[in-house]
Amino acid sequence: MLRRLYDWTLSLAAKPSAPYALAAVSFAESSFFPIPPDVMLVPMMLARPDRAWFYALVCTAASVVGGVLGYMIGLLLYDSIGAWLFQLYGLTEGAESFRHAYAEYGHWVILLKGLTPIPYKLVTITSGFAGYSLFWFVVLSIVTRGARFFFIALLMTRYGPTIKGFIDRHFNAVAAGAVTAIIGGFVAFRYLF
Repeated sequence: MLRRLYDWTLSLAAKPSAPYALAAVSFAESSFFPIPPDVMLVPMMLARPDRAWFYALVCTAASVVGGVLGYMIGLLLYDSIGAWLFQLYGLTEGAESFRHAYAEYGHWVILLKGLTPIPYKLVTITSGFAGYSLFWFVVLSIVTRGARFFFIALLMTRYGPTIKGFIDRHFNAVAAGAVTAIIGGFVAFRYLF
């Protein structure tokens, strides 16, 4: 199933709708969707290395806008939608500790969590829930999400054929590693905060 998704994503890169699909996934991941946009971003960059920087920009912009939606969920709807999302992911206890960390480490929390496999939606919702400055949230989200996606673009433009060959030869191991990183991010959030 994951192999078909990978192949479909590679074929999607040739279509005019590719940036829109990438933007939709990136937007959704920052506020409610559990799968990171890297799952689409990497194959699309491998298929179209000439558009890697553009895809990184699309991913960054959509992620930040989606992050603002997540922030608003935390600020205005935490008691209903926000709490439900945290409960769905089994992270209710972690959310409270994470919220208190903002008092002392707000800037660092956003910067570091935006680069890690810890789901960014948890950072966005908690930022709103904690009443963190929306201005600084947006600025730091641009920095951290941009750094992540543009670093991927750098890797894909420099080492794309090597990376694609590795993925093609070891797809099951790469897919298992990606799934482990996603699950590990949720577990890390739950036990670190």
